[in-house]
Parts: sequence; structure tokens; C-alpha cells
Amino acid sequence: MYISLSLGACDCVLLAVMAYDRYMAICYPLHYTTIMSKMVCVRLAVGIWLSGFILPISTVTLTFNVDLCGHNKINHFLLELIIFIAGLILLLTPVIFIVISYFNIILSILKIASSSGRRKAFSTCGSHMMVVAIFYGSAMASYMKPRSSSLPGTDKMIAILYLIVTPMINPMIYTLRNNDVKAAFVKLIKKNKLF
Repeated sequence: MYISLSLGACDCVLLAVMAYDRYMAICYPLHYTTIMSKMVCVRLAVGIWLSGFILPISTVTLTFNVDLCGHNKINHFLLELIIFIAGLILLLTPVIFIVISYFNIILSILKIASSSGRRKAFSTCGSHMMVVAIFYGSAMASYMKPRSSSLPGTDKMIAILYLIVTPMINPMIYTLRNNDVKAAFVKLIKKNKLF
């Protein structure tokens, strides 16, 4: 449970850091290499891992301190409150940061005079926004509900979406933007006559 929550928390913070990276690349393109130096990238990576592995400790500790004998349902207000607060910290804070970053990115893109420049800037952000929408949409639907009274089957389907589907499609979403990968994919399709 701890490892799953920690890796999920790392993913949340990583998506926020990626939004910051895109913000710097689009809003400050000439200063990008100076601002996003190797040391800054190392600090961001360490921050991602530290926050991901420290924040879930309280949730896991409280979960294992609840008496699990007797009834099948655990009606423990404090545990639900801690999970809700952890959800606010791990889900809502990065989403707010991502929304602010992309708001500023959109304002900067709208100032670009050429349509090809705007298209290139939007395509830079498109894959990241798709992953953010899938991951955060399903995670918030699962963790940010006020009570644990929803249907168990629904929770399982949502969990499959953000635990299995999102990590599986991430490589496809990000690598299909690479021209070499696109060319190899088209060559594979033509060779096997799939379409």
C-alpha cells in the first residue's frame, strides 16, 4: 500500500513539474537552459521523490492502526479525513499548479504572431495535457469523493484506469510525437499491411 501510494504521489508531483518545464520552455525560451540548469533538474527530481515517499506515511500509518477485526466495513471518521486531506495535498495542489502554468502558457501562445509557432507550442503541451486529464480525472474521481459509499465496482474500474491504463499509454502518447518513432510506426503498418 505504501509503495503504491508513494509512486502515485510521485506521479502527481512529476506531472506538475512537467507543466513547470513546459511553462519555462514556452514562456521563457531564451532563458530556458539557464533557468532549467542541471542542478535545478536534480533538485526537482529529488523533490519529486521525497514528497512522493514522505506524504503517504500518515495515511498508511493511520490505516494500519485501525482495528480490522469484526465488521467488514470500517467507519472511521479520522481515517477518511486524513485520506481526504492527503488527496487535497497530493491531487489538488499539483492540479492548481498545472492549471496556473497552462493558463500562463496559453496567454504566451496567443501572443505568438505566426500560426505555425502557435501550433508548435500547442503540440508541445498536447500530450502532457492528455496524460494529466486521464490521470488526475480518474484519481480525483476515486480519492476526492466525500464519503466511501460509492459502488465497489466503480472504484475498481477507476483504479484500473489510473493504475494500469495511464502508465501503459504514457509511452505511446509521448513517443508518438517523435518523428523517428512515427516513421518506424508507419513503416511497420505498411510492411504488415495493417491498414
